[in-house]
Amino acid sequence: MNMMRTAMLLATMTALFMGVGYLIGGSGGMTIAFLIAAGMNLFSYWNSDKLVLRMNNAIEVDERNAPEYYAIVRGLAANAGLPMPRVYLIDSPQPNAFATGRNPENAAVAASTGLLQRLSHEEVAAVMAHELAHIENRDTLIMTVTATLAGAISMLGNFAFFFGGNRDNNNPLGFVGVLVAMIVAPFAAMLVQMAISRTREYSADRRGAEICGNPLWLASALDKIARNVERIHNPEAERNPAMAPLFIINPLSGERMDNLFSTHPNTENRIAALQAMANEGVGRPAQRTAPQPTAQSSAPSGSQGPWGGRPAEQAAPEQPRPSGPWGRNPTGPKGPRS
Repeated sequence: MNMMRTAMLLATMTALFMGVGYLIGGSGGMTIAFLIAAGMNLFSYWNSDKLVLRMNNAIEVDERNAPEYYAIVRGLAANAGLPMPRVYLIDSPQPNAFATGRNPENAAVAASTGLLQRLSHEEVAAVMAHELAHIENRDTLIMTVTATLAGAISMLGNFAFFFGGNRDNNNPLGFVGVLVAMIVAPFAAMLVQMAISRTREYSADRRGAEICGNPLWLASALDKIARNVERIHNPEAERNPAMAPLFIINPLSGERMDNLFSTHPNTENRIAALQAMANEGVGRPAQRTAPQPTAQSSAPSGSQGPWGGRPAEQAAPEQPRPSGPWGRNPTGPKGPRS
């Protein structure tokens, strides 16, 4: 049902885009709109991951300069039966993460330094499992296509504003068609894009909980991220709001309402769904322990589970964190692969 719903929403987006072209220039305009969309999608298919990573100033890390973070992703990828994705780090105090790439063989995951600093080992594993679930479900490609089509519809709306009024002979609805292309179509495209994003988040939550083995780890992580996002801004995301649906929690604001205008489902609803999964016993016993760091890593592994660990006031004094994956830029960063 989830895949069918997504397919219907994508079909709606495509039809809407071609409809805008028809309103602006009749059958000729629809053909031109289709060709533009095809070109934009082809470019996005091959280059979207590089663009997103560059916009977030992400740097690639490996087991030498981020051993614990890299080991978590490697262990989860093995659990999920996925190829090892490229692993990136974003120097941002806001805890968040995203996945990108056109398919599992050409995928990348990225986490912020704020995420690695503020979450436990198990919570970080749950977040990265959620991102791997997006890769497994090919959500990264779906969201790229919808973002491209939504942007193209907005572009055509702007075109209609400047040129539509002078082309009533080609416009089957005249001035009414111009207004629809300018206002209604971009708004409808935004709603469809948000609906697709929210649909995919619930699915990734469930699959991510299965990959890491404990739904409560992800529930706790979502709660911590949402509370921090409300007070810590992400300048890169603010400058490029089209990226917001890619993150595990909307980086632009801490929205409380699960309505048509949110790019993500309400966090409390997602947590409740994960808690229900835990009550049902979801999570294979063999995967109840988060992937552990390699011998190269001396970073603390965090509490033994986000809900059942020692209270903060009873915790042992925090040990100094090593350079690398937990909040400092790794040595010898690599940029996004070309």
